[in-house]
Amino acid sequence: MLANDSVIVINAGSSSIKFSMYSGPALDLTMRGKIENLYSGVARFIAQDADNAVVGERHWRDGALDHEGGMRFLIDFAQTHLDGHRVVAVGHRIVHGGVAHSKPVVLTAALVDELEKLVPLAPLHLPHNLAPVRSVLAMAPHVPQIGCFDTAFHVGQPAEAQEFALPANITELGVRRYGFHGLSYEYIASVLPQADAGLAHARVVAAHLGNGASMCAMDAGRSMASTMGFTAVDGLPMGTRCGALDPGVVLYLMQELGMDVAAVQKLMYQQSGLLGVSGISSDMRTLEQSDDPRAKAAIALMVYRIGRELGSLAAALGGIDALVFSGGIGENSVSLRAAVCHDAAWLGVQLDEAANVDVSGGGIVRISKADSKVAVWVVPANEELMIARHALEVVEAA
Repeated sequence: MLANDSVIVINAGSSSIKFSMYSGPALDLTMRGKIENLYSGVARFIAQDADNAVVGERHWRDGALDHEGGMRFLIDFAQTHLDGHRVVAVGHRIVHGGVAHSKPVVLTAALVDELEKLVPLAPLHLPHNLAPVRSVLAMAPHVPQIGCFDTAFHVGQPAEAQEFALPANITELGVRRYGFHGLSYEYIASVLPQADAGLAHARVVAAHLGNGASMCAMDAGRSMASTMGFTAVDGLPMGTRCGALDPGVVLYLMQELGMDVAAVQKLMYQQSGLLGVSGISSDMRTLEQSDDPRAKAAIALMVYRIGRELGSLAAALGGIDALVFSGGIGENSVSLRAAVCHDAAWLGVQLDEAANVDVSGGGIVRISKADSKVAVWVVPANEELMIARHALEVVEAA
């Protein structure tokens, strides 16, 4: 890869498209930005260079901008702001790869059609992941596109960590635990040894805590168990998702309350979690600033569930050497980290209160005491860089 070669990474959500541009052999971040509030009629675009200076900005107030329109704008913007850079690949975060896709792959129209069949497994994510791929195929077909799957990191888990206790004929249809946030965990596994070489072979539980939240048990950098399962609604309570739920509750909602499938799906994905419990907000920052008892109850429930899952994942590893916080909440909530670590004292966690408060600068930081049996770290999430690395590897191997 030459100094003026670049990889563009696209991370598309239900109402936003985030992009990053990495350049040169070291994949240095040279530009990043996002279009948010798609479909709302008040969409906003902003792009910044490596020094956080704004290099592009626009608002749309004349109608709802969709993913296709957003990608058309981004492609036009890129063509006029590349400053001599040549795009050698576009990498995409694809939330679900099913059973068949366990490594990064070149995205073709036929493969996108195949991935569309997985939409029922990730109905609120996968359609939006695939929409930008189709846009680039139509508008810049000469540029290689690489799909990086959020489920791929977990495919090597032991069979018993992946299977439900269901009849074999149903399991064979692909009804199993997949796990998600794999790109984030893969990045954590790749950078932890840079902070402490001993962590390369350690038993680590990592918590990716944000609007979507999960935890993963890793042994020597390999996924052994995770809290998310068949879909990304399982496990921890999240911003608007309920997390683990007794299947009997779903039957009750349908049989006794008369809710149909669409209503149950909306409840579990969009009306539950921090928002549902608090009745106030899905944003941890808002809840932490509130004196409302419901806000405190929502936070307490999330802390409790993290503690429960931490014990479960430590058991799956046969012990734990390190605990890692990542994601928007994990990186920024001093009080949540403190509460989780307090509850994990039984595991040997001893938090350094001053270090926990002083997390800043965006780097990897240890926040446990020197003699803590379990080291505790904060690692900023960087799924985008992981995608860029994969995309470059696929292109150079072609």
